Amino acid sequence: MVHILSESNSILNEFISELRNVDIQNDRMRFRRNLERIGEVAALEISRQLDYTPKDVTTPLGIASVPSLSEQPIVGTILRAGLPLHQGVLNYFDRADNAFITAYRKHHKDGSFEIKLEYVGSPTIEDRILILTDPMLATGSSIVATFKALMDYGRPKHTHIVCAIASREGVEYVKKHLPSGITLWIGAVDEELTAQSYIVPGLGDAGDLAFGLKR
Repeated sequence: MVHILSESNSILNEFISELRNVDIQNDRMRFRRNLERIGEVAALEISRQLDYTPKDVTTPLGIASVPSLSEQPIVGTILRAGLPLHQGVLNYFDRADNAFITAYRKHHKDGSFEIKLEYVGSPTIEDRILILTDPMLATGSSIVATFKALMDYGRPKHTHIVCAIASREGVEYVKKHLPSGITLWIGAVDEELTAQSYIVPGLGDAGDLAFGLKR
């Protein structure tokens, strides 16, 4: 299941517009906040898919029955660019467990690259709801490698993947290489992916824009 959030008119489109805008995105704090807000919108949408159990809550004047989450999800992110998006999801699922993964492109002199994973920190995800966040879904190889690495920690009941911007090619790659039943929540999908695997028009390097240039 693929949900493209920008296809419905909402304030989310304003956040995506500012992420892309070269005159605004150089404000790092605003760039991070816009990623965070996209995570919050996605978290609200994901929350509609989860199971709830009635819970009695004592008020100053009586008892109210309130639907409450039956279980807390696990929110996982790919460092470092995924941190603001992760925080947005965590703002809503504030009692969730967390997982962190380092996955990055190791470039070779011929222009090719491979995905390197050097660290995974996660609780058991066996029969749990897993939410993975990564702002840019370009080729799709990073999120696929991350998901497969997390399988050492169990098999999730259901997996939601949250991205701000994706390429059409990346979406198809994920659909082909991950199990059926995974749900994608994407801010916007762009049609072009360059030979260097950059999304066009995209928004640039999300990690650098959020946290500064790296060596």
